[in-house]
Amino acid sequence: MRGLTWNRNKTGESNERGAAGVIVALMMLVLIGAGAVAVDVGQIYSERAQLQNGADAGAMAVALSCKNGTCNSALADSLANSNSNDSASTAAVDYSVPGQVTVTTSTKNGSSSFLTNLFSNAINASPVSVGAQATAGFFFPGSGSGFPLALSDDCYNLSTASSAGTVQKISYKPGGTCTGPSGTQIPGGWGWLDQSSPCEATTQVGNNNMGSDPGNNPPSGCSTILSTWKTTLLAGGNVNVEFPVFDTSAGNGQGGSFHITGYATFKIWGWKFGNNGVYEFRNTSSDPGMTSALACSSGNDRCIIGQFIKYNTIGAGNTLPGGIDLGTSEIRLIK
Repeated sequence: MRGLTWNRNKTGESNERGAAGVIVALMMLVLIGAGAVAVDVGQIYSERAQLQNGADAGAMAVALSCKNGTCNSALADSLANSNSNDSASTAAVDYSVPGQVTVTTSTKNGSSSFLTNLFSNAINASPVSVGAQATAGFFFPGSGSGFPLALSDDCYNLSTASSAGTVQKISYKPGGTCTGPSGTQIPGGWGWLDQSSPCEATTQVGNNNMGSDPGNNPPSGCSTILSTWKTTLLAGGNVNVEFPVFDTSAGNGQGGSFHITGYATFKIWGWKFGNNGVYEFRNTSSDPGMTSALACSSGNDRCIIGQFIKYNTIGAGNTLPGGIDLGTSEIRLIK
């Protein structure tokens, strides 16, 4: 009896060990498969992120080329590949909506657009198609915040055929070069705007008239900005400032207002907003690049010296469209 009992127990233990081995083998297969799928999903998400970066960059670049005159579809392919780790992406460009460019990117393996290098292929999973899409467009800004100075459209001299206008002096004093027949647009204030914060005015195109800030001197708090402009110019850089442009004005002094029609970029050479310090810079005929006609050096004269230029900005969606074309446009992702 003892021997019989011992044999049964021994046989039972052996059977249990065999069953456990089968279960462990099955679980290992499941775990390996789950791990492979997890790795593949991560690969797919990474590939799609790269393709989205390529689509975004491609749409913006092609939209900018269209704005500058000739749509360059090749930019989309180039940027799709440069944003892909394996440099094996392709891009299709759609111009069907006026003023917009849509770029669709996808993976490229030989003649196929499938991502096939996946662990899950070992268990007969189908290839996965990966792609992304972005749409960009350009518009003329209809709102903005910046240096609290508005310029008259009588000063605007940038033609559609030019990338830069002539260098000019924009002065508020009577007899100025472009401030209208009376010499001043608003008596007591040549174009200073009411501030929304120190040395900054928020403006918008449309029926809202922007209030004037009268006086011969600039609003308070501008020394830091002017110091930055001066440092940049002395280092050989450019100071390009986007100014609101008005076509009509009304009222006098603090009761005056300007009707803003759009925004133009002015490449600044020099200025005289006050006497001494950072409030005047390269405003005399002896300064580099200056002439007696451009000089603004006597006592109470106030002016800004420079030229209008064509300028494209890459937008982040902080401004509204709606301005007229004054050579400045914003390229922005729409979706």
